[in-house]
Amino acid sequence: MRTTAEPTPGEATAPAPELVAFDHLEWWVGNARHAAHFFVAGFGFDVVAYAGPETGARDRQSYVLREDDLCFVVTSALDPASEIAEHVRQHGDGVRDVAYLVHDVDEAYDRVVARGGNGLEPPQSKSDEGGELRRATVEAFGDTIHSLISRDAYRGVFAPGYEPTSLPVNLGRPVGLTGYDHVVVNVERGRLDEWVAWYERVWGLEQMQHFSEDAISTEYSALRSTVVWNGGRVVQPINEPAPGRRKSQIEEYLDYYRSPGVQHIAIRTDDIIATVSALNERGIRFLRVPDTYYDEAPERLGELGAGLPWEQLAALGILVDRDAQGYLLQIFTENIASRPTVFLELIQRAGARGFGEGNFKALFVSIEAAQERRGNL
Repeated sequence: MRTTAEPTPGEATAPAPELVAFDHLEWWVGNARHAAHFFVAGFGFDVVAYAGPETGARDRQSYVLREDDLCFVVTSALDPASEIAEHVRQHGDGVRDVAYLVHDVDEAYDRVVARGGNGLEPPQSKSDEGGELRRATVEAFGDTIHSLISRDAYRGVFAPGYEPTSLPVNLGRPVGLTGYDHVVVNVERGRLDEWVAWYERVWGLEQMQHFSEDAISTEYSALRSTVVWNGGRVVQPINEPAPGRRKSQIEEYLDYYRSPGVQHIAIRTDDIIATVSALNERGIRFLRVPDTYYDEAPERLGELGAGLPWEQLAALGILVDRDAQGYLLQIFTENIASRPTVFLELIQRAGARGFGEGNFKALFVSIEAAQERRGNL
């Protein structure tokens, strides 16, 4: 089993691939049906497609979940000797594939490989009555891959080999999730700069923002983070642990996930108060910052915060931050896997392009409290 991809030295030798957006995230999990039900009941997704023995997939079972521009695929093994089962044994439930949407898979794949990427599956086409879908895969960090997918000639439910299905659950009002904001990756200490350089060279991504350990630290722990992006809808912060007095959240993740991987997915909403209220009704649990956070937050927001419903924000535990472009509202779930690894973020932007750096310290105090309860701080 491959445990990590090594960033390849050297200069880029071809134009960068043109990435459009995140196409989907595929999770490899212990029980796909249970995971699908969790995302439907907890987060308001709709199950729209299924693949399994009934559709010709003999070794796996997959459900496709959508909400607006979001798409998750949850897959579990039917063969205990399969790579899916081994991935879950090693990592627990987690994201296997961060798939990118492109217009020309062949061109994008050739450019990635020419720029030093390790191709795993060259471009291939599959067809059904919905048309032709073309796909290739490239090795990424840890046991994670990037698929390149073109849907320009495909209008089917998800991909050939999937059939339409549903898993209706009526739990009240819609949640209102609208799309991906960013996908966060954790890597080992000392590897951040290598992986940033890899995304720059191989994928043509650019550095959007960097946070030093001074900006992201508490009394006990610290981390470093660099955000890379394509100038549009593909935004990927990359974190590494920094030296601290105790174990950081990134170190805890790496201990339990046993390799680099996706730490959290930030999902957009146009009305975070309505979204969080609906999620509370559905039983989703969130991290809570100290109550004193709301004593100073309005002053930090200044005039931008004058019209915000501070009492509602405090009651729901929603965090607020600002930058030169505007403000944002955000909140983080507890870990959604059995291991303390992956979680979700809900975010509403009102012009701001940042990542809530004004909230880092309060948020990390909350994360460290959870670590201490687990005995891992």
